[in-house]
Amino acid sequence: MRTVIWFVYFWLYLLAAIPVSGYIWWLEKRGRNAHADELVQGIVRRWARRLLRLAGAKVEVTGQDNLPDEPAVYVANHQGNFDIPILLTVLHEPHGLIAKQELAKLPFVRAWMRHLHCLFVDRSSPRAGAQVIVDGERLLESGRSVSIFPEGTRSRGGPMHRFQGGAFRIATRAGAPIVPVTIDGSYRLMEAQGFWIRPATVRVTIHPPVPTADLSREQVRSLPDQVHDTIVSVLP
Repeated sequence: MRTVIWFVYFWLYLLAAIPVSGYIWWLEKRGRNAHADELVQGIVRRWARRLLRLAGAKVEVTGQDNLPDEPAVYVANHQGNFDIPILLTVLHEPHGLIAKQELAKLPFVRAWMRHLHCLFVDRSSPRAGAQVIVDGERLLESGRSVSIFPEGTRSRGGPMHRFQGGAFRIATRAGAPIVPVTIDGSYRLMEAQGFWIRPATVRVTIHPPVPTADLSREQVRSLPDQVHDTIVSVLP
């Protein structure tokens, strides 16, 4: 029953929010971006928080004092589908996600992801991947942060996958700090049971920012392994 209620709420909320989405498009076309961003962040965060509550998720966060005051690239491990609403709830400043192209095909979802300034990656196209790096740099320069799961796929509670380099190129090109984020236990909400949703405790650790400005080539090459090791250091 919990799973049915969760999915009904998921889609009904998006349907009910269609008029608000239209109003946000209207604001954006008239250059009222600050007001549009404020509406989007409030609506999406409220939606994500309720999705977690309906799932029975208890999210415990440590390290919130490590959140920087400047735009940053948040790099997190990817255990399950609930990682996105978890980040949307935990991170408070305007930020976009870098997500797989398939999510852009979901009705209603894609509109709100675009309102969030999410970037979609076609993993079969190297050219598209290069463009996302450029677009991610522009997003940081506009004052928004970027969140990414550099494993590229869910680990579902298994060992973390090797990190892909796109997130780190975005950060180093923009000179933005990287904030490692460890998500522990999100797979227990769904992936552990297949499709069914069950209550679980999720622990989120926000690690100190890693500066990327003025790094040597060797330091840039070591960033993926350095951040990977930081994230995995607090996993069981």
